[in-house]
Amino acid sequence: MNNNVTKRNELLAQKAIAGLQSRNMTGYYAKDKEEALKIALGLIPKGSSVTMGGCTSSDEIGLTDAIKNGDYNFIDRSKYEDKRAAMLDGYNADFFISSVNGMSDDGILINIDGNANRVSAIAQGPKKVIFIVGMNKVCPDMDTAMKRARNVAAPINSQRFGLSTPCSSTGKCFDCKSPDTICCQFLITRYSRHKDRIHVILVNDNLGF
Repeated sequence: MNNNVTKRNELLAQKAIAGLQSRNMTGYYAKDKEEALKIALGLIPKGSSVTMGGCTSSDEIGLTDAIKNGDYNFIDRSKYEDKRAAMLDGYNADFFISSVNGMSDDGILINIDGNANRVSAIAQGPKKVIFIVGMNKVCPDMDTAMKRARNVAAPINSQRFGLSTPCSSTGKCFDCKSPDTICCQFLITRYSRHKDRIHVILVNDNLGF
């Protein structure tokens, strides 16, 4: 990555980490994907039960494969015939791996969901949550982070899943009520009442959507 971009990301990450700390969450800065993977695995003891809600950023840094192939109890939703059973098993996991759809530079996390399995697990369930967040998702404020979630992440995910929504065909949010909409539940995480539960790894790279 360009040295000027890296310097900017380092400074922005410092502000975001301070914001997370003020909100009873823990932040980390990784200079690249390899360091992000090392930090994440350092937070997850061997033998832990781990689940995730479908996280491209985790795939991109190699964390998903490391968990699947490592000495962990991976609760893999794709292996369940009963998806509700998979979600319920996941709520009791030691760790939940996710990313964010947008994040303010003072530490507020924005997530939008269709079925609520991801946002509900973030809000309450697994003992700890680890977010893998590319610096492309860090925004100047909460409103901008929400706009990013609705106008960048949601259209791309709708296209990725082949859904019939206005944003899938136009690339921007129409605040629709389409039967296929994935913008059903909005979670704003502005504070964690439980210290050491939420960990955010900021990565000096463009990750996810």
